[in-house]
Amino acid sequence: MTAGNGSLLSVKDLKVHFPVKRGFIFQKTVGFIKAVDGVSFTINPGETLGLVGESGSGKTTTGRAIIQLARPTSGDVSFEGVELNHLGGKELRQMRRRLGMVFQDPYGALNPRMTAGNIVGEPLIVHKMYDSRQDYRNKVGDLLETVGLNRGMGSRYPHEFSGGQRQRLGVARAIAARPSFIVLDEPVSALDVSIQAQIINLLQDLQEQFNLAYLFIAHDLSVVRHISDRVAVMYLGKIVEVANRNELYDNPLHPYTKALLSAVPIPDPTLDRKRERMVLEGDIPSPLDPPTGCVFHTRCPIAVEDCSMYIPELREVKPEHWVACIRAEDYGSYTIAA
Repeated sequence: MTAGNGSLLSVKDLKVHFPVKRGFIFQKTVGFIKAVDGVSFTINPGETLGLVGESGSGKTTTGRAIIQLARPTSGDVSFEGVELNHLGGKELRQMRRRLGMVFQDPYGALNPRMTAGNIVGEPLIVHKMYDSRQDYRNKVGDLLETVGLNRGMGSRYPHEFSGGQRQRLGVARAIAARPSFIVLDEPVSALDVSIQAQIINLLQDLQEQFNLAYLFIAHDLSVVRHISDRVAVMYLGKIVEVANRNELYDNPLHPYTKALLSAVPIPDPTLDRKRERMVLEGDIPSPLDPPTGCVFHTRCPIAVEDCSMYIPELREVKPEHWVACIRAEDYGSYTIAA
């Protein structure tokens, strides 16, 4: 599955399974939590792929596995033509110069004992990207200004910043080593709405300035549509739909995508009353014991017997519109009762 030629990042059949052990002294593996279970997608240079889904669907683990913070159980992660899964030590550290990550918690992701300048400048030290102490100070000051902070704020500690300013520090640290790809793990979910818009605008400006590619992980579908070029929908460790942002929002094909979009508030009450509704029953199953067949069939309103027996492949049912559902061809003929 590609969005075009010359992909920057290619993820193929990525799996991340965490062992569950029992026993105090002689621990025995009794099962595996299938956090990510066969995910595939590509991201092109300068492109933003939005990754959405409920909590527990495996979005964050996918992002962490791509930059090797969580080691994949199997599958391939290829970045700029280099397979990352088998790298270690010095080789992996060199590749991580081209990768960045912005975390969800703008305070927990920052060392409270380090000044803002040291936090932002740490990648410069790790990758030896400065010529002298003065050059280091200049580059740190430039990074602070790039994300909208004052150069003089470098001597402050994280607790002296607001939530939005802390996230700006996180962004400055992520771009310090001049990466070409950044994982954005719900970067605005912990911020006020007004501050969210500022951070989103900053990310878009930086993307244009440095030709950055993003994996934008979020649960806010409105934000995802605003910033993403394409959107991938994830459920219980699997990708169930991928499409261009407008195509996915205007013509969702997977019932899970329909359910997510039907929960997005619409300011116009007239339009809100007319739109199609889909309310999912029950909770997302445990990744320790996922359902057989299609992982969504236990909550799907259009499931048939085959859905519990066969695992649907992610296939292209329309140009650049991929869906993992055996009933994809039926979508034009069914409606969901209000």
